[in-house]
Amino acid sequence: MSLIHPTAIIEDAAVIGKNVSVGPFAYIGAKVTIGDNTSIAAHSVIEGNTTIGKNNRIFSHTAIGTIPQDLKFDGEDVVLIIGDNNTIREFTLLNPGTKGGGSVTKIGNGNLLMGYVHLGHDVIIGDHCILANGATLAGHVELGNHVVVGGLTPIHQFVHIGDYAMVGGASALAQDIPPFCMAEGNRATLRGLNLTGLRRKLSREEINALKMAYRELFEQGNPLQEVAQTLFENTTSENVKALCTFIKTSKRGIPFTRK
Repeated sequence: MSLIHPTAIIEDAAVIGKNVSVGPFAYIGAKVTIGDNTSIAAHSVIEGNTTIGKNNRIFSHTAIGTIPQDLKFDGEDVVLIIGDNNTIREFTLLNPGTKGGGSVTKIGNGNLLMGYVHLGHDVIIGDHCILANGATLAGHVELGNHVVVGGLTPIHQFVHIGDYAMVGGASALAQDIPPFCMAEGNRATLRGLNLTGLRRKLSREEINALKMAYRELFEQGNPLQEVAQTLFENTTSENVKALCTFIKTSKRGIPFTRK
């Protein structure tokens, strides 16, 4: 039995891997490449210069690779790259990059994008992230690995979120969130470490080092950049170093309430 439904439209130049299933009334454009064992459900649209890896599950009514929502876009050759083992749920919208932002939108491996998620142009997402229903990422947003974004949360252009960070649902995020931290609110501010996520990954010793660093950085009222530099120079924890490096290189600033 064919894995391609007879009502699906696949342009002749599209590259389709082995064991790819395509549901009723789906459309796949000529510049699309789809890896082995990927499933594409009914009424999905995949177009543009889009490359999708292996073992992805794409649910119905997704729009993948349609042109950026950027008035400056003028038909340039731009790209959307999706890795392996991702789950992309219903009505998700994924746009490629733009000339002004590097021309590439890139999604890593093992991510879960729930219903109605939007990833704008030039977004970069790492591996094993979870974006809950209705999360919307504006252009040029960057997420590390193992990031969780709650439902109905918009994220401002150019925001950077570090590894193992979490942003609560119904928040509005306009500044950078360092790795290992948790933020929520409108506008979202830091609320502490993402301890639930950290306990799945790090030793107690490393978590305690991050707790101490968090207190020094955000709860003592001292200049943030100076504290980050001092901690970086004196810690032996690579995770604390990563936290401090993120703070020192942040372009949009870190949202927290000074004591």
